[in-house]
Amino acid sequence: MKFPCRRITLLKITHVVYSAHSFPGRILVLVAHPQFMEQKAPSPPAMENGTQPCQERPPAAPEATITEGAAKIVFPNANEVFYNPVQEFNRDLTCAVITEFARIHLGAKGIQIKVPGEKDLQKVSGNLSEQEEEKAEQEERETLASGEQPRTAAVGEICEEGLRVLEGLAASGLRSIRFALEVPGLRSVIANDASARAVELMDRNVHLNGVAHLVQPNQADARMLMYQHQKASERFDVIDLDPYGSPAPFLDAAVQAVNDGGLLCVTCTDMAVLAGNSGETCYSKYGAMAIKSRACHEMALRIVLHSLDLHANCYQRFVVPLISISADFYVRVFVRVFTGQAKVKASASKQALVFQCVGCGAFYLQRLGKASRDPGGRVKFSAACGPPVTPECEHCGQRHQLGGPIWADPIHDLDFVGRVLEAVTTNPGRFHTSKRIQGVLSVVTEELPDVPLYYTLDHLSSTIHCNTPSLLQLRSALLHAGFRVSLSHACKNAVKTDAPPQALWDIMRCWEKECPVKRERLSESSPAFRILAVEPRLKANFNIREDANPSSRQQGLKRFQANPEANWGPRPRARPGAASKDPEEKRRLLQNKRKEPAEDPAQRAARLKTFPCKRFKEGTCQRGDQCCYSHSPAAPVVSADTLVTDCPETTTKIFPGPEAAAGGTGGPGVD
Repeated sequence: MKFPCRRITLLKITHVVYSAHSFPGRILVLVAHPQFMEQKAPSPPAMENGTQPCQERPPAAPEATITEGAAKIVFPNANEVFYNPVQEFNRDLTCAVITEFARIHLGAKGIQIKVPGEKDLQKVSGNLSEQEEEKAEQEERETLASGEQPRTAAVGEICEEGLRVLEGLAASGLRSIRFALEVPGLRSVIANDASARAVELMDRNVHLNGVAHLVQPNQADARMLMYQHQKASERFDVIDLDPYGSPAPFLDAAVQAVNDGGLLCVTCTDMAVLAGNSGETCYSKYGAMAIKSRACHEMALRIVLHSLDLHANCYQRFVVPLISISADFYVRVFVRVFTGQAKVKASASKQALVFQCVGCGAFYLQRLGKASRDPGGRVKFSAACGPPVTPECEHCGQRHQLGGPIWADPIHDLDFVGRVLEAVTTNPGRFHTSKRIQGVLSVVTEELPDVPLYYTLDHLSSTIHCNTPSLLQLRSALLHAGFRVSLSHACKNAVKTDAPPQALWDIMRCWEKECPVKRERLSESSPAFRILAVEPRLKANFNIREDANPSSRQQGLKRFQANPEANWGPRPRARPGAASKDPEEKRRLLQNKRKEPAEDPAQRAARLKTFPCKRFKEGTCQRGDQCCYSHSPAAPVVSADTLVTDCPETTTKIFPGPEAAAGGTGGPGVD
């Protein structure tokens, strides 16, 4: 047997203990006694410094091959590296957005990008007429005749003037690999992660997909990596942050490491915090108070945008939202970051506080700043005046909650959304979730861009305890009254309108007259009683209008995704070295862990019999033997002077000792 000279190994040979360090620099060959060969080897002892000696590495966890988009990755079944298949929609949308951003970015340099299947599908779909196709072909021929070769960027090729992409928290590297295989016009992609196991798996998947020339795995703290790229010449054109939970620790570094006019993509999965369950935690992470509201999903988007703009303002930069999406259990924002001291001054007028009534849910926005133009055309900034509400709600008399600040400007760039929607519609085979992307972006284009937040149809009806009108009836009533109204991609029953709360409650009062509520059942202090006690000033018309039905609803697009699969929510955090557990079994074990288990009836009856019946002591219990409590006489109290044990053989009496009899603290005497 060979012993390494740098490890202490003890072997029991017959009855003698030898140490390998007794013979430095030599190979020691020992023969063990047969009786010890059959015994189990003892566990290796600890080192003197507290560390454990080297042990054999446990067998590798089983692996699975996952195919998503054009990428194929090997993924361990154990929860060592995070992966959630439900976020395929997130990754597909990101590829589509970065593709259009590359088209704009490289188009300014005279470089055209080639997306697989895009040109062929345009010809088949017939979007271009024959004259337009001939004109485009003629322009190509003229370009070739002039001797100038058109510069193009294809998928999987290095574009020297292309985009430099950073994925700060890459995990398995799936997203970065998909960028290299599906997005044209890339110069390099850095797939970074702090986990050594994740980087090892990432490197393996990069070589498996043949994109090592584009994707560079890197192990580092994402914040330190971005802080090291603050110089203008070293910044990234695209930064993608998709952390487990909140991205708040990375935002300060991200707004400094992205190029001027670059794209910043951020995902937040801590929706419990952003939706108002813990307002103080939301303030500590994002600098805004979240309140519980029916419009909590859109409010979460606006809180994230406010936080991004607030971080960027510290460095004379500001953000311009392109697309802001609330989907499944997370929110996703795509913003461009620009530098400009003059435009940073307008950031205060883009933020607003939210006053929301706790009774009827009516909300009002108060801008933090005010921007106005003087007669000379110059923009002047000043503090806003407020508040827009009285101490008590004018509709129901309840108090107001204060939330925010939130982003009060538009959360989408409708021109950019239209470009992405057109690209996905003309090339539906590019992504597996193309139908959902098309449906969500169609609803986004129908949203009122200058109206923050929304009401919900069921909340308006439940507030006054009446039947719920159809969505078309309420939308028609608002349109007949001269107001604008739209849906919201964040909620199926959303009513986004520029109508003031007074007009909205007048419409609901008119609806209640058609479906009366029993007033005698309403409490005089309830919001429903106080709202219905006022006569409506506006006469609502509930006749259905043609423009009340949105186009996305008429086409039957996939606007609001149902649960994609069982247990589709957030996955557990990756824990390297932890044993993989079946999520179903773990969920069963943790079900109702905070609730006391149901008690057996027989055990409960026996437990209650140990308590004396108070009514029996008073002589008023009439249940007799059927009483659940004990009717037996109380056991005699055993004095401290004579304590007899239950031992059948000997009887021991304990008498107070002389110290105890005298009031001392000494121990009792035992006879």
